[in-house]
Amino acid sequence: MTTTRDEALRRDQADPLARIRDRFDLPAGVIYLDGNSLGALPKAVPARLADVMAREWGTDLIRSWNDNDWWEAPLRVGDKLAPLIGAAPGQVAVGDSTSINIYKQISAACMMRPDRPVVLSETENFPTDLYMISQVVQAAGGRVEVATGAHMMDAITALGPDLAAVSLTHVNYRTGAMYDMKTVTDSVHAQGALMMWDLAHSAGAVPVELDACGVDFAVGCGYKYFNGGPGAPAFLYVAERHIDAYEHPLPGWYGHARPFEFEPRYEPVAGIGRALTGTPSLLSLLALETALDAFDGVSIHEVRAKSIALSEMFVELVEQLLAGHGFTLASPRNPADRGSQVSIAHEHGYRIKQALIDCGVIGDYRAPLLLRFGFTPLYTSFVDVWDAVQILVDIMESGRWREPRFAQKGAVT
Repeated sequence: MTTTRDEALRRDQADPLARIRDRFDLPAGVIYLDGNSLGALPKAVPARLADVMAREWGTDLIRSWNDNDWWEAPLRVGDKLAPLIGAAPGQVAVGDSTSINIYKQISAACMMRPDRPVVLSETENFPTDLYMISQVVQAAGGRVEVATGAHMMDAITALGPDLAAVSLTHVNYRTGAMYDMKTVTDSVHAQGALMMWDLAHSAGAVPVELDACGVDFAVGCGYKYFNGGPGAPAFLYVAERHIDAYEHPLPGWYGHARPFEFEPRYEPVAGIGRALTGTPSLLSLLALETALDAFDGVSIHEVRAKSIALSEMFVELVEQLLAGHGFTLASPRNPADRGSQVSIAHEHGYRIKQALIDCGVIGDYRAPLLLRFGFTPLYTSFVDVWDAVQILVDIMESGRWREPRFAQKGAVT
């Protein structure tokens, strides 16, 4: 039996996370299902940034590095974010972009395994991950191997003593398919190699237990499920056991043991601060710090339970109401095997997605066929999901998606 809108309303009324939605500034008339690309605006962020600009920057000026603790912000925000990725304090630093942090982490891993020539990744990893990994490994005289997700465990075993590190994205950006972090990490360690996870599409939406899984390195971004705003700084994690030996190819004054002595020879600071490079973008960093307050009093396991419930409702409604319209499920059918997004494929996916956006349902598209729908449990409701599918049904049955304007492609899809 198809879920009714009244049933979706009742699920919202019983939802323990429903109260959190009010922490976000969601525009009227919009169903936002793209938090896996850019999180919605937390209501507390504009006032915080206004204060930073008017008082901390405008009035206190350079004194804010001391008086308002600007200097400690990358590590302070790292410790604030750490519990959401299963990390104890002192192992997470926030700054730079995900791409730069991948470069740092893979470089560090290769330096820790200098006699092993291979870094393994996934065929359909996010392109930037592959670009950065290839650049690092080729410069070191090694080689990159790739395998599909289905053959990853076999590839890890086959490479054996040649394997320096494995770099994977926990949740696939296209399909939402999710690796078993513990199982993969244990397999990598059994070969004497190091494990680096990209958490861009999982952190803040699914439980991540970096310490418990024995992960060596991780990276992730601040602008998706952490809602830190466009271009929010990324984070990196280095397991405590590796920090003293951690070296990366981009040493900068911010990671120096005595930055204000301006010494010509680099000496890294003790602790995770050695992973930093240059002066952080303070406005973005402090916006992310405030955005993380949206998780106050929230259990990540409650987040995961709601994520599964939202995505299961979406899949069931699509299968029941859109049969015969040419859609196929591109995400794993078992919710335990996917993150907090569902991708469906269609021959005319781009035009359909543009028609949805025109009707106020915002998701995104990944070539050549995929319509992606991200479910952010902190602010996505069950009624949002129900209404979004009904709008999609109307678009398909009316043929509205065929309007020529929906074929015009913008720079960002």
